[in-house]
Amino acid sequence: MPYMAINLGGVAVGVAVVLAFLVRWWFREKHEWTALVPFVLAHLYGMLAALAGLGTVSALGMAAWASVWAANVGGYVGLVWGVGGSAPNVTRAHQLALTSGGYVIVFLMTVLLFALWKWAPRVPNGKLAAGAFSGVSVALSGTVAGVAAVPLGSSANLLGTWFTQAFA
Repeated sequence: MPYMAINLGGVAVGVAVVLAFLVRWWFREKHEWTALVPFVLAHLYGMLAALAGLGTVSALGMAAWASVWAANVGGYVGLVWGVGGSAPNVTRAHQLALTSGGYVIVFLMTVLLFALWKWAPRVPNGKLAAGAFSGVSVALSGTVAGVAAVPLGSSANLLGTWFTQAFA
């Protein structure tokens, strides 16, 4: 599997998805806070999935890589060919590694996301997909969004430690 790196265009695509959903939430959903919950939870899941899938040969790793690749290509085309800018690499130098317990939490969140996708008719699947995509797109960056992935990963590791203590 190729090295997972995000360029400025990929991060711009992730942020653009967030901005588009904020505009939709404000005008179409009349800024009702509960309408943001599926998107925000999926966004956080996407950030965690990027940390978990970084460099692993797994289904989640391949999905995260495909999302990063799509964001990088789309962002590069938009920045370089669309507006005449550039798309330098903005990947954070050191990624947070998940513990075995952290991977358990990622697995449980993956099952939860697919269960919502399949059996929750009132949760729009587009919000889940866009949230996860935008989360993966910004999680590897060295900016504020990428730094936000560190406490998220640490929280997953902590919850995973509690899980393994309770069930192991």
